[in-house]
Amino acid sequence: MEPFPRENLTDLLKLWSDGDENALEKLIPHVERELHRIAHYHMAREDKTHTLQTTALVNEAFLKLIDQNARWRNRAHFFAIASKLMRRILLDHARTKQRTKRGGGAQHLTLTEIEVPSQERSVDLIVLDQALDKLAEIDPEKTQIVEMRYFGGLSVEEIAEVLKVAPTTVARHWALAKAWLRREIGVET
Repeated sequence: MEPFPRENLTDLLKLWSDGDENALEKLIPHVERELHRIAHYHMAREDKTHTLQTTALVNEAFLKLIDQNARWRNRAHFFAIASKLMRRILLDHARTKQRTKRGGGAQHLTLTEIEVPSQERSVDLIVLDQALDKLAEIDPEKTQIVEMRYFGGLSVEEIAEVLKVAPTTVARHWALAKAWLRREIGVET
């Protein structure tokens, strides 16, 4: 399938937000590839023995997106929300698995962009989520940037578009959030 112009995708998202079911049917083939890319991005950070498959993650996230009844501003907004939903699905999956194993076997996630690259340390997904919850209490915007950048793989420019701020602001907040998470999670620098 040929690349679909961003403007047309945004138009379809807005039409879908307004209740046009035909827009949803036209939209699905054009967002499916990007949703799979985001899901692969999330799954690459998971333990190799993870039981949830990429396609199942995409399907579950898409069902939740349909239920959102959101007013989609643009494609970046849509994919940012999709990424956040995927993170929540994986987190719920990790919590359920941890509960069934009586205190062990939590999912792991390598913090390649938060750690110093030479370190090979994994951080528990639940621990990371707790750190992000603390960051959200202090600075919700930085938390959104981490979610979109780290978990969703969105570019600085795409995040700036979603948050309606300058890319330099996003880059600065991203650097500060990484430093804060390093300290909070206990990753030595």
